[in-house]
Amino acid sequence: MSPAPIPIWREYLELTKPRVVALLVFTALVGMFLAVPGLPPLRESVFGLLGIWLAASSAAAINHLIDQRIDRVMARTSHRPLATGALNPLQVLVFAVVLGVASMAILVLLVNAITALLTFASLIGYAVVYTGFLKRATPQNIVIGGVAGAAPPLLGWAAVTNLEGPWDWQYALLLVLIIFVWTPPHFWALAIFRREDYARALIPMLPVTHGVTYTRWQILFYTVLLLQVSLLPVIFGMSGFFYLGGALVLGSVFLWYAWRLLDPPDELFAMRVFKYSVVYLMALFAFLLVDHWLPLLLPAA
Repeated sequence: MSPAPIPIWREYLELTKPRVVALLVFTALVGMFLAVPGLPPLRESVFGLLGIWLAASSAAAINHLIDQRIDRVMARTSHRPLATGALNPLQVLVFAVVLGVASMAILVLLVNAITALLTFASLIGYAVVYTGFLKRATPQNIVIGGVAGAAPPLLGWAAVTNLEGPWDWQYALLLVLIIFVWTPPHFWALAIFRREDYARALIPMLPVTHGVTYTRWQILFYTVLLLQVSLLPVIFGMSGFFYLGGALVLGSVFLWYAWRLLDPPDELFAMRVFKYSVVYLMALFAFLLVDHWLPLLLPAA
């Protein structure tokens, strides 16, 4: 008995990389809450998150479109709608353009122009510069291209403040820096596990061009750097001791994973590092959010 066909709406949802986009939107939401002393303005928050989500989904769909050739030869991506033929390139292009236009319209008309401009720059940075050029051009692709993926906290911050405060840029960029430094160890762990896929697709990921051992040391280096960068919100007075404790614990566990990866117990350990990196980022930003609200909640307790 053949399996039931996948509904067409599920194929379009797959184009948006919903799990990845959900993490990006969560970091944008945290950026919004950290930007103001109390609750962020409702309209700018709702429509800002909607616009950022649509833009990230549009960029993901363009990524599918540009990567359709390599998706067909990689086991990890062979199930994607373009790779299987469930959708054709024109359908994906129209879908991506509609999402992108809707995103810009919402951000310009209902949020503010600077958020729209920064979001558009991030969309182009990921969908065109990274996917269309850097991914195939250099083993440092994920480092350079990581700027676009690290932007959501800045976008969320801009949506509710218009970046008019004296410290808005500086504090928002601290959050961007954390995600920027987090991206290489996060993605290189996956690349180690999927290195044969990338080699088959002729994508110069670091484990393919420089070997697994070199990549493992790079993951350790970036994880040490990440632990230091994660303390900057405390150093600059943006966060307090609650966040400091969380950042130290989460970072120490990440550091243990990176150190253990130098001599892993099995081939699957790289995927465990990858999965922990996702938990790390979500938890770190959750600690930022709770720490921000503690002074408001404690007096009322």
